[in-house]
Amino acid sequence: MVPYATATQFAGAVPMTTFVLVHGAYHGAWCWYRLRAELQARGHTVVTPELPAHGTDTTPVADVSLEAYVDRICETLDDADEPVLVGHSMSGICITQAAERRPDDVGALVYLTAYLPADEETMLDQRSDASILPENFEIDEERGVGWVRESVLDEAFYGDCSIEDRALARSLLRPEPMAPLSTPVAFTESRFGDVPKAYLRCSKDRAITLQQQDAMLDRRACDVVITLQASHSPFLSVPIETASALEATVELT
Repeated sequence: MVPYATATQFAGAVPMTTFVLVHGAYHGAWCWYRLRAELQARGHTVVTPELPAHGTDTTPVADVSLEAYVDRICETLDDADEPVLVGHSMSGICITQAAERRPDDVGALVYLTAYLPADEETMLDQRSDASILPENFEIDEERGVGWVRESVLDEAFYGDCSIEDRALARSLLRPEPMAPLSTPVAFTESRFGDVPKAYLRCSKDRAITLQQQDAMLDRRACDVVITLQASHSPFLSVPIETASALEATVELT
């Protein structure tokens, strides 16, 4: 394990790789546009699936489940050769379950300031009072969705992002289906446990705080841990540094 390294410590040429980037809650494939361009400029293949009922996907909220999220991710694995599977925030849960289902088809898992669950744990189980989110989260039980209050969106997600990207995000965010957030993951050490793992910490994150990230890492160590000086959306605020950090995980595959 390389503890708390920085992306610059791993600078250097790496082989062309396929990165599957899975967005987090409220977001869609649109959020990767800066990072996708940076990785492609370096010669990599980038796949950005849209989770059901996110972005431009039209799946009804009533049909959304954690299993449906995993189905969508696994569809991308059919056309990729052992890609680096990256999950941001909530999608740490999703890539964990995808790796349990298809461990031989994943080169490495990368948790990008993401939830790193224990077996039988839900995403809601992992939320902490250290985060700005719990006290600023609202639920519409009739519709089965939740959202973060608009007044804290910038502080929670986009603290170091440009005015333009903050405006873009606000125009594209969607309420989050609640069912997947309360569904526990189920994995085994012989399948998910056997897949190489990296964690990209974000030191300025207010949604999943550094304290939370380190607590998850204390419970489940990853093979590589890299720190980005960024808030919750490094793919928007520091795409160059994030691309370099992702390239550093290629050695795991």
